[in-house]
Amino acid sequence: MVSTFARPRGALPPLALLLALGPAAAQGLPPTPPEAGAVQPVPAIQAAPAAQAAPAPQAPQPAPPAQAIQPVPDAARKEAQRKREPAPLVYARVSADPTPTLTARTFLDTLKAAEQYQAYAEAGGWDPLPADLALKPGAGHPAVPSLRHHLTLTGDLPADAAPSDRLDPPLVAAITAFQERHGLPATGNLGRQTIAALNVPAATRQRQLAASAQRLIGSNFAFGERYVVVNIPSAVVEAVERGQVVRRYVAVVGSPDKAPPAVETRITDINFNPTWTVPMSVVKNEIIPRMRKEPGYLAKNHIRILGPGNAEVDPTTIDWNTNKAVNYTLRQDPGFDNSLGQVRIDMPNRHAVYMHDTPSKSLFARSVRFHSHGCVRVGQVKEFVGWLLQGTEGPNGPGSTWGAIEIETGIADGERRDIKLPKPVPVTFVYLTGYATPDGRAHFRDDIYSLDTPGGAPPAAAGAPARPPAAAANGAQPKPAEPKPAVSRPADSRPAEPTTTGAIPAPARPVRPQALRPPASIPVAN
Repeated sequence: MVSTFARPRGALPPLALLLALGPAAAQGLPPTPPEAGAVQPVPAIQAAPAAQAAPAPQAPQPAPPAQAIQPVPDAARKEAQRKREPAPLVYARVSADPTPTLTARTFLDTLKAAEQYQAYAEAGGWDPLPADLALKPGAGHPAVPSLRHHLTLTGDLPADAAPSDRLDPPLVAAITAFQERHGLPATGNLGRQTIAALNVPAATRQRQLAASAQRLIGSNFAFGERYVVVNIPSAVVEAVERGQVVRRYVAVVGSPDKAPPAVETRITDINFNPTWTVPMSVVKNEIIPRMRKEPGYLAKNHIRILGPGNAEVDPTTIDWNTNKAVNYTLRQDPGFDNSLGQVRIDMPNRHAVYMHDTPSKSLFARSVRFHSHGCVRVGQVKEFVGWLLQGTEGPNGPGSTWGAIEIETGIADGERRDIKLPKPVPVTFVYLTGYATPDGRAHFRDDIYSLDTPGGAPPAAAGAPARPPAAAANGAQPKPAEPKPAVSRPADSRPAEPTTTGAIPAPARPVRPQALRPPASIPVAN
């Protein structure tokens, strides 16, 4: 790309030009860095002519009185936010597998895998490994043959692999494949998390697959050329194009007591520098108790109280020992410390959930990312927005695009900007703790909201104290009550025929996907 500010061939660089014109031309101008790769000549010192007398010294002139600069609140705030911006972030590792979590085939593939795991359970499954087993490559242990049997059953270890009681290279590769299928760090080492996931019974895995397939019944999601999948148990956002995942982004999703709903909708707009309207549940359960202890909390966080006609209300006029504040609208100004960050991704739905940036970016480095109020926070959200804005006219009129520079510039001015996508992108939030891909592999994630456990209590309502999930982050599940669960195959499980519009619907039925928790408990927060 040719720079807009390219210098004509043969022209002097700025620094050389200033040296040629003399010091007077350089007064008040900032220093210009040398061009990359260019060697700057050292100017020769010009001696004064002998016949010319040195100029008489002049008395120093008094400096003009400094003019008082009136601070601009908005500008000062933006500068303070810029200085607070964190160092480059570390993001948790995500899979590079181009196979999407959800396709038009996922329902039938998952149902088939559930039948296979039921057969494993009926045949006795696999023996558990010692919980404290720790082996390095090349080491041996009496439990290794059981490990080989397990990984051969699940297809991670080739059936023709040579038998051994040692952790040989083929077995290390099989452990790595197992870890990738379970969303664990693919190290090839037998650590605590991997051992715990290996010790989950086949009957429990079958139940995860059957429950996930059941949750897909009634889906009307239209798989287009481009779509977005958020599998909540994985805490990952997938951007899918032409049947392949072009990029995965780490995400922060609902905490165990604030599960997000199942959603099928379209991304229609991108908001730069959004405001955040604080949900009533957050006002009641978080803001009011905080204001009783810290009266300056709203001002510190740039949250305004708005009354009828959006008239601003002084916080000191409200009795915070009551719940009267719920009768007002609390709105946080745009900015780096806004709870939605610098970007909001609009996706109309009856639950009022969406995807957005966040000022709490350190959470993206964690392997367990269940911390939000019900919406989905996206890591590297500006890159994700760049993908969503492909084909959208840029800020400079016809022919321009929204590249990385344009996105950064559009956000940097601090002003609210709404960008409508000319072709909305389908998006779905799903809850798949077990699913299968077309290659026959079964993938598993933790049942963070205890939705797969027979007779398990539903997640607590928003604002209630968090209860510990039934499954730990290492993949361990509670022991099943029934060792041989049956697979429920719906009579209408055959997928619908593709439509002429190019969108491939999932298995259809006149039933909408159920929310992961009662809609009344879903906050509209982050």
